[in-house]
Amino acid sequence: MPKTIALIGALDTKGHEFAFVKEEIEKRGHQTLVINTGVMDEPVFAPDITAQTLAEAGGSTLLDLRTQADRGKAIEIMAQGGATVVKRLFDQGKIDGILGMGGSAGTAVGTAAMRALPIGLPKLMVSTLASGDVGAYVGITDIVMMPSVVDVAGINRFSARIFANAVGAIVGMVETTAPIIEAKPLIAASMFGNTTKLVDRCRELLEQQGYEVLVFHSTGTGGRMMESLIDAGYISGVLDVTTTEWADELVGGMLGAGPNRLDAAAKQGVPQVIAPGCLDMVNFWARATVPMQFEGRIFYEWNPNVTLMRTTVEENARLGQILAEKANQATAPVAFFLPLQGVSVLDSPGGEFWQPEANAALFDAIKQNVRSDIPVYELDNNINDPAFASAVVNQLLEFITNQPKA
Repeated sequence: MPKTIALIGALDTKGHEFAFVKEEIEKRGHQTLVINTGVMDEPVFAPDITAQTLAEAGGSTLLDLRTQADRGKAIEIMAQGGATVVKRLFDQGKIDGILGMGGSAGTAVGTAAMRALPIGLPKLMVSTLASGDVGAYVGITDIVMMPSVVDVAGINRFSARIFANAVGAIVGMVETTAPIIEAKPLIAASMFGNTTKLVDRCRELLEQQGYEVLVFHSTGTGGRMMESLIDAGYISGVLDVTTTEWADELVGGMLGAGPNRLDAAAKQGVPQVIAPGCLDMVNFWARATVPMQFEGRIFYEWNPNVTLMRTTVEENARLGQILAEKANQATAPVAFFLPLQGVSVLDSPGGEFWQPEANAALFDAIKQNVRSDIPVYELDNNINDPAFASAVVNQLLEFITNQPKA
């Protein structure tokens, strides 16, 4: 059955490229719905949804945007309008996927529209910016970013191949039907490379008890996504055993998740178990990217593109205070589990980041600042030991079982 793929971009400057993609999609037996975001000139071909419609949805008019000739303002208005219009199209059942192409402006407008769509709906952005840091464009959604290699400017032997690949990708996505997965209560768990053994074991134990476990990589985006799903009411329990994003947030690493990390479960009344997983480390990219202010600190090159920096005693004391303050806001059951033999693979006796005095500062700060009715369990394990996994899972299951039914 033919699917409808929305094409979003500036038809005044990229019209010939979008005409090429439109034709290729239709050759594959699918339909297109073309949305024009171009402000300054007339489109190369007539779209299904005009730039005027987007401008109005964004709170302006095309004439005003042209008269003002303010590029930044125009991008802002068209991004807002595009998000509104595309979300409406989805709600009306008129689109099955979306493809955008462009440079910096086209990427900003196109991905703003894509972020308004639900997770799972195919989203593909062919962009000149796709090989760099695309966090601001992707956000906490499932947008696929494809490097355009050359600019989206003309059909040539390179661009024709890239654009054809993009068509193949979006067509493949809209033609794919996800398998039906049995609906089970959802548990959210946070994980990092240094807590993989722990979370893998926790997931196995929880699945044996009939739960479905969503594991979020604590890379900033992962933590924000986990918080958003908890906030949206999907999650029955939280196993927040890798709170490392707070180390980056506090110290200035690359993977902070923002000041609201650990807020959602408390706000929504979701039972949670918290462990200070990987708070021994702050994340930077390649060693050469580490700011000069950290010269002389302890580093470990996890891979050629990721450098880990050991947190200090003072930083750990503040991190413990932050975690306790977050837990103190909880209205549902919450408990802390502290691994006395280290909070990561690197932080274990004899390991590169093993610093008992830093861990003691972290643990003491949690115990001193947490509410008196919140239990704190100290286990003589490394965080990745099987016994630690069993303990945190058993506590979470007890919390969920005893939670009053809505």
